[in-house]
Amino acid sequence: MKRRTFIAGGLGALTLLAGGMFFAKSTWYRKAANSVRNLTGDLEAQFLRQLITADAAHSRIIMWQAEGVLENPAIEYRVKGQAEAQLVPALEDFFTDDGVKNNQYLANLQDLQADTDYEYRVVADKAASGWHTLHTAGTGDFECLIFPDSQSSDYSDWEALAQNAAQRNPQAAFFINMGDIVDNGEDHTQWQAWFHGVNGMIDRIPFVPLMGNHETYDQNWKVRLPEAYLHYFVVPENNSRDFSRYYYSFDYGDVHFMVLNSQWDETEAFKPGLMAEQLSWLREDAGRSRKKWKIVLVHKDVLQYRIHKRPERQEGISAMGETFMPVFDALGIDIVFTAHLHTYRNRGHIKNFKRDSKGPLYILTGVAGNVRYPGLWIDHQLDEVVAPQPETDNYLTMQVTDEAITVKCFLPDGQVIDTVKVTKAK
Repeated sequence: MKRRTFIAGGLGALTLLAGGMFFAKSTWYRKAANSVRNLTGDLEAQFLRQLITADAAHSRIIMWQAEGVLENPAIEYRVKGQAEAQLVPALEDFFTDDGVKNNQYLANLQDLQADTDYEYRVVADKAASGWHTLHTAGTGDFECLIFPDSQSSDYSDWEALAQNAAQRNPQAAFFINMGDIVDNGEDHTQWQAWFHGVNGMIDRIPFVPLMGNHETYDQNWKVRLPEAYLHYFVVPENNSRDFSRYYYSFDYGDVHFMVLNSQWDETEAFKPGLMAEQLSWLREDAGRSRKKWKIVLVHKDVLQYRIHKRPERQEGISAMGETFMPVFDALGIDIVFTAHLHTYRNRGHIKNFKRDSKGPLYILTGVAGNVRYPGLWIDHQLDEVVAPQPETDNYLTMQVTDEAITVKCFLPDGQVIDTVKVTKAK
């Protein structure tokens, strides 16, 4: 949700002040937030991360940053427990944003064996890191973690939520962040704090990012193109001329995931046509898939809520929902996960804009950061389960088997507040 839309006056000033105080802390915090891993020799790597690929069974993207320019950077990897290793040279992907130069590197691991435990490390000249785990997708059951908007004024809540969720779910194959990853897409200290929050997690399981509207804001809260997001996360290509990696799809097990981009309002002045292009792509992409399950991930929500003290605001379907929900119906999508409103709502199955067991399950995922809107929304007639009020942060798990997909929503302490299961006739 856009900061200036609902945080105004004194509340907005306090929120901004809190954010400024947090990021104005002395350099000890920023050094900690850099999440620098001290490697053997003289090599240092920052923000070491695995990113999802279109074929998670046979490939993986590894990215990291370095304080200086590395000589002969590469990723060395091997099947876990074996001595023989392979070396993949890394590409330079340097960029400057927020006045900070990022010496960034990328290695694309290909031709991996499915459902196999690997280990990898960063190497450059005679220096090398310790080994990190990597597991490729198989054809069987799996679980993943889903985090709603993590944007924050102080990322300590985000870090606690992410780390506790990872500890409670060590079997998670990957994790998703539903957009608005940071509060301000140009502020490099917020990206550092976000990466610090997933330290020890993002290096061992792949990350699935979504772009939210806050990824498109500059330091003056004006809309810009999402430079940092696009550089930090090299996700699968979509063969688009104008919107490369703005949206994408990938397979994991027997699930085809379609990651949409709901930011056409923000990008239209810079690059028109994002919405229309995705509608065409979505039909083609879903039609090509032969996976049993089809899941859509998108930041902005499909419903429109009434707002307390705003009588002119009517309950209904959002512009996003009016455009895409009929397409989801036609394509036989099983689950649609959304975010943006910072509240958890399970709407059950909807088809033709009405409750219908034959339609997709719609889950509004909640909030994972500390930017919250207590008492703002008036419940929608399509809501089936609403998070306890006043709302705190939450996370979700999704378990996929051949028979069913089970989604659970948890409070930070691990308390389950909702469980829903989707089945499909054989």
